Amino acid sequence: MEFSSRARQRHTRLAGDRRDPYPHSLQFYQEPPTESISLAEFESFAVDRLRLLKVVENLGVSHVRSSDLYKTKLEAEFRRLKFPYRALAEDDYDARRKDHISHFILRLAYCQSEELRRWFLQQEMDLFRYRFNELTEGLRQKFLEHVNLQFEAISEDLKNELANELSASTPGFTMTKVKEQMFYKVGLSDAVDLFRARRVFIKDGFAFVPLKDIDAIVLNNYRQKLSKALALTARSLPSIQSDERLQPLLNHLSHSYVGPDYSAQKNTGKISLEHIDALSVKSFPLCMRQLHRALRDNHHLRHGGRMQYGLFLKGIGLTLEQALEFWKKEFIRGKVDADKFDKGYAYSIRHSYGKEGKRTDYTPYSCMKIIMSNPPSQGDYHGCPFRHSEPELLKQKLQSYKIPPSGIAQILDLVKGMHYQLACQKYFELTHDLDDIGFSLNHPNQYFAESQKLLTGGRELKKEPSHLGNSQQKSNSQESMTSTSTPSSSNTTADAELEGLEAYFTED
Repeated sequence: MEFSSRARQRHTRLAGDRRDPYPHSLQFYQEPPTESISLAEFESFAVDRLRLLKVVENLGVSHVRSSDLYKTKLEAEFRRLKFPYRALAEDDYDARRKDHISHFILRLAYCQSEELRRWFLQQEMDLFRYRFNELTEGLRQKFLEHVNLQFEAISEDLKNELANELSASTPGFTMTKVKEQMFYKVGLSDAVDLFRARRVFIKDGFAFVPLKDIDAIVLNNYRQKLSKALALTARSLPSIQSDERLQPLLNHLSHSYVGPDYSAQKNTGKISLEHIDALSVKSFPLCMRQLHRALRDNHHLRHGGRMQYGLFLKGIGLTLEQALEFWKKEFIRGKVDADKFDKGYAYSIRHSYGKEGKRTDYTPYSCMKIIMSNPPSQGDYHGCPFRHSEPELLKQKLQSYKIPPSGIAQILDLVKGMHYQLACQKYFELTHDLDDIGFSLNHPNQYFAESQKLLTGGRELKKEPSHLGNSQQKSNSQESMTSTSTPSSSNTTADAELEGLEAYFTED
């Protein structure tokens, strides 16, 4: 697969051979693409598939996968992002091509660590399961033949003849259900797990497997192939890492976020320094609440914490002047005198606002960036508490915030399953007394904005006076918290660009 920064003309294809590379809308992705594509197309395909996988992850946790609501929402996302969700008409070549190429791009990006591989494998499995189950009987049979899985659907006459045996040998199947369900004739080697569990009817060396179990066999086959392919791709990383253009791009994708960057906030100047303590309790995500409490307790944060928290405060509306006042007042309460602050720390604050150095207007960190990069060490308070805290310390912290035991158990289950953003989403629901927040949480500043929208009824914040000299920092809410802890896109924002990638593609 070649990647070129110059836009290349697509090969002219005759109408009759447009479908030849992709005879089916579903595939096992065994053959990598070989055509040349532009970097713009590379970016577009990768970002769209990542958005799709994020939706798959969020829906898989918040809905039953076989439910109508799950299917409806996922189908809407397929349509919006122009991926093949069913066997469409013959003119769906572009959708099939996009599906093929985008899978291999993300395979490159997500083979770089065990954690990334595990996440990618799980989302691709869920994606495949949905698409396979949406195929019609005829198309499902054609697909099985295409991937050399010789599972033949038995005729109605044979099923009626074996109805009693199928009902007796298949757990949970009444005679009525046998008549409603489709059965496949499968070789014993492919159905060995069902045979060992005595969950399948055997005759003449074949297993007669119902549709609900055939998808598990196909999925297991796909999992084995994809898992092996990811391991082989990981071995090729040294050659990929030598490409100075490709490797940074793939790193961006693996740590990516789809949504607004919160660099330009309509609330700029509308946040009062006097209200930050109260806001930290009501509307800050756990990562920023932790940083704020650590700053108040220790009157200092290390560089990682200052960057993560400082850019978050910038995103919620603090002006440069407010930020300088906020950090200076807190630091001089510790071991930093005013002169040292002005000569050192003030520069980095102005730099983050684009007033020093390269004049880059830095954007607040997304959830994925916080989770995947720069893990905290001892004495640090940055990072994601759901990702970087020990479960017992996280439990204690949640208890101190009056989260009910049932809610803590739900959060810890999500953390155990490595669904860190969904754990934060559950924290939002519990602290705002909601059953379902109705959006995917992907950014700390999104958390703040949605919280304020709920708490203020959608009212805009009142503009603060420009003079800041008399602002006083008041500890309106002192939290009892242990300060020694060891430290997916919503439909409304899904059209925003991937954070940092656009700038990457426009570099000289």
